Amino acid sequence: MEKFTKDETGSFCSYLSEGCRLCQQGAKMVLFVTGLCPKSCFYCPLSDERRGKDLTFANERPVKSDEDLLREAGLMDALGTGITGGEPLLKIERVLYYIRLLKASFGEGHHIHLYTSLAPDRETLEKLAEAGLDEIRFHPPQSVWGKLMDSPYASALQNAKDLGIVAGIEIPSLEGAEKVAAFAEKMGVFLNLNELEFSDNNSEALLKNGFSLESDTSCAAAGSSTHSENAFRACKRVHFCSSTYKDAVQLRKRFQRIAKNTAREFDEITEDGTLIYGVIDGGDQGLAEEILKESEVPGELFEVKEGKIEIAWWVLEDLKDMLKEELEPSSTKLFIIERHPFEDGLVVELIPL
Repeated sequence: MEKFTKDETGSFCSYLSEGCRLCQQGAKMVLFVTGLCPKSCFYCPLSDERRGKDLTFANERPVKSDEDLLREAGLMDALGTGITGGEPLLKIERVLYYIRLLKASFGEGHHIHLYTSLAPDRETLEKLAEAGLDEIRFHPPQSVWGKLMDSPYASALQNAKDLGIVAGIEIPSLEGAEKVAAFAEKMGVFLNLNELEFSDNNSEALLKNGFSLESDTSCAAAGSSTHSENAFRACKRVHFCSSTYKDAVQLRKRFQRIAKNTAREFDEITEDGTLIYGVIDGGDQGLAEEILKESEVPGELFEVKEGKIEIAWWVLEDLKDMLKEELEPSSTKLFIIERHPFEDGLVVELIPL
């Protein structure tokens, strides 16, 4: 039996695919190709904003043009891309186009992996291989986990391997995961297991299916990790990714990469890769700017935007009393903000001054 050691986040592995290695570094851009999907998995965490809608995002950036996609990859110095959905293969031509675009723009070494809940035929896999797909991860529904050798997933995996695409299976860590592990071992492919997580969109379904939260401070489902340990004993190449690991390591490192490339002179980058800065919102913007210049605030420590001025938080702290005295308090708000390092990124904290 293979031995495994858990890290401080509860993750463990005996094998990491190249796609996972780059994810660990926070170096993979997430390309959400479409929210359309023919499946209805009860544990799907997809938001209402994306579920069932034919939208494309690069990380959190809506993709309306090639430039949007390439800019996002450039901002985080992406070493690779993970293609996901919804079901990306419902938009196969879009997938092929983006694979070619990314390879042409960043080189053949830009590693691309794709998730699919389908079992595509050989012709589709040939197109993906020809476009340059490096790795594919199949997501069979839980209903077929006990009969995978007699399912289309067996031939899809074999075809992918024959075509030179690194192939594996990725599923949530649920009851029956050990059957998938035995199948993966038989097929000679890797198995990725993700700790089941509660989200705004799946919590009702998870509760209905008998799941509960592991603790008050975690969104992980109780008992999910136990199934991964059972699976580990049936397959030599397994990676279990805990809920904590995704938040504490993968997402954090991706944020850090983006923040490093996007932070302005006056943005403070936190250990979590979020940005902190001050805001003078509303009021007489011209007067506010005049006060900053009279106070000899260097131009690189603030940025004038429509309806507001963003500024180094420590400068705003120093000048807050003067600004409150000079500016109309009913129409001007001063605050310090912490947000994710994206354009219009999620606000983590807002502190009024």
